[in-house]
Amino acid sequence: MNITLRNYKSEDIHHIVALFRETIHTVNAKDYTKEQLNAWAPEYIDVEKWDIKLSQHYTLIAECDGVVCGFGDIDDTGYFDHLFVHKDHQGQGIATKIAVAIEKYAKEKDFAVITVAASITAQPFF
Repeated sequence: MNITLRNYKSEDIHHIVALFRETIHTVNAKDYTKEQLNAWAPEYIDVEKWDIKLSQHYTLIAECDGVVCGFGDIDDTGYFDHLFVHKDHQGQGIATKIAVAIEKYAKEKDFAVITVAASITAQPFF
């Protein structure tokens, strides 16, 4: 499988929101209740709001053989906001590739520290 990283584009938003919601409701289901999952990733997600946010952050898209399979972003304060990989591509090094690139960006921007609020599921990764 060929994994490539590129910068986020607004036309990615629907893929990103679907990936986010599906990943939470499958991968994170082992650590959270259905109510928690629905609060975190509701059926309706404001794509315009997400697009603005992701456009303002340094956001990377991972593509697996040309298909969006993950994304991650960091804001200008050093807050590592999202890191999600499609449920069918877990454990393939995609999150690591995104994280390494985001950390490199943070070093280039001279962020004093990177912060993250990792889910129970993601804590072992971080």
